[in-house]
Amino acid sequence: MTTYVAKVKGMTCPHCAMKVKKALERAGYSDVQVSLERGEARFKSQEEVFFEEVAEVIGEIGYELVELTESNQ
Repeated sequence: MTTYVAKVKGMTCPHCAMKVKKALERAGYSDVQVSLERGEARFKSQEEVFFEEVAEVIGEIGYELVELTESNQ
């Protein structure tokens, strides 16, 4: 299982963070944690995750994926 960090642009309130969390969970990612302060979402996936697929999930709810990286943690 790999942990990913997604930098998300456009989150301005706790409701925004909850929308991002729920969208990522619906997309099949696990252990989703969203930090409004850092403007990022952390999640885990068994499969390799690509920028384009996460950008689509985030974009469908009105936010922008700026960066997607694998985390060492």
